Parts: sequence; C-alpha cells; structure tokens
Amino acid sequence: MGTRREPTARQLRLAVELRRMRDAAGLSAREAAAMLGVNSVQISQIESGTTGVSEERLRRLAAHYACTDDAFVDALAAMATDRTRGWWEEYRGQLPTSFLDLSELEYHATYRWDVDFLHIPGLLQTEDYARALFSCRVPQPPCNELELRVRHRMQRRVIIEGASPIPYEALIHEAALRIRVGGRAASRAQLARILELSEADRVTVRVIPFELDDFADVTAAMVYAGGAVPRLDTVVRDGPHGSLFIDSEAQLSVFRTLFRRVEAVSLEPQRSRDLIHRLAKDL
Repeated sequence: MGTRREPTARQLRLAVELRRMRDAAGLSAREAAAMLGVNSVQISQIESGTTGVSEERLRRLAAHYACTDDAFVDALAAMATDRTRGWWEEYRGQLPTSFLDLSELEYHATYRWDVDFLHIPGLLQTEDYARALFSCRVPQPPCNELELRVRHRMQRRVIIEGASPIPYEALIHEAALRIRVGGRAASRAQLARILELSEADRVTVRVIPFELDDFADVTAAMVYAGGAVPRLDTVVRDGPHGSLFIDSEAQLSVFRTLFRRVEAVSLEPQRSRDLIHRLAKDL
C-alpha cells in the first residue's frame, strides 16, 4: 500500500490501536515485522498511520499479539478495509482537517453525546446561529470559508435527521440557551429548532439548570462518539489550537463518568422542553 501524507483521525486511530496491542503483548516492532515477513520500517509506517494494513495482515498481527477480543478485532478489520469517501470529502483542502475528521467520526459512530455550557451543540444549530458563532471567531474566517463552515455544519446533521439516525443525547446548560447569538430573532428561532428536534425518537435534550448547587467540578464540555465497540469510543474537545481527539481507555472512562454525572442532575426531557419554551416566549 502507498504511503499517506496526512492520515485521517480514523486512520490514525487504527494505527494507535495496533501499536497498543503490540505493546500489551510485550513485543518489539522488529518481532512483529519478522512474523509478517516485512521490515520494522513497515511496521512503524503502519503504526503511524502513514500506510494502510490489509485485513489478512491485521488479523495475523492480532493473533500474534494474543488479542482474544474478537469483536474488537472485527471492528479494526472493518476500519482497515473501509474505503468510504463521504460527503465531507468535498471540503478537503477548503476547511481545516479537524472539520473533516469530526464528520468521519460521526459517520461511523453508533451513538453520540454532547455536553455544552456556553453554546448550542453544533448538531442542533440553525444556519443563522452557526453563522453568527463562526463570525465571532478570532481571527474571523474569510467570507467564503465562513459560508463553507456553515454549510458543512448543516450537512453534519444527517446523523440525526437522515435516513439512518443514530441515538443522540445533548445536555445543554441554561446559560447556553439564554446567551443571545445573532440577535433576538435568531435566538428565538434557535430555541424553536431545539424544541422541534427534541421531539424526534432518537434525540434527547436535557437542560442543566442554573439552580443546581455544587456543580463546578463537572463543567467539561465534550462530544462523545460511540464506536463499534466501547474500546473504540472517542471524545472530542475544542481547544485554542483546534479539536483534540481523546481515545485512551482511562480518559474515556473519566468522560463517561462525567457525562452520567451531568445527565443525572439535568432536567428530564419534558421539563427541559418546558424551560426552553418559556425562554423562547421571553425573547
């Protein structure tokens, strides 16, 4: 297989998991290479995501590493043989790579959780809200890129509004619902949009109310994407220099616990809708 200049986040995740399996088996890259009949450079390229790996070689490596988790190995094999060129590819070279990586992650996700405290989660945003939000970025993107970002964000909604929606749960702090983005009319339309989407069978929206006590220790905004198996879950967090993809089991366990803790203190779906409706009426 040829080498890649810029592996996607999904390709890198496959590479990382292969490296983790080898490390867990206590084997060197040289030993793994000898088993496959290749040199250690090729193993390094596979484990850095700069070259792919065939399903046959992947399964041989997993057996050599004594990995007995068949569902996990099957999931890795599916990643290795995936040749999907999704709708997001039309934006390659026009938007930051992290935008495309998030779209690809969502496409393959089995479920999705969002926790947000200052903004409406991207999958629930209206065009006007998204446009106003991107316009506030520093530095502000050029007009043509701004519109590409908005269009890309709207297309991402296919995972909850398309033909095969995945289960989606959003925990939104009351502050995010009250902050006006794009003006009064845009904010009112945004709340109406959340109410509309919250009625869908696979969409759950819960509000984290202001009235909670002792909540400062669980204010971690996140995107949590369920993988084909739990070991392939991913957390995405936005930072000052772009999106950070988190995939270590220890960290994933922390974020699962945080999500459940926030979920437990959030309002039930109907009470959440009632609150959003009152906020919309007050605008």
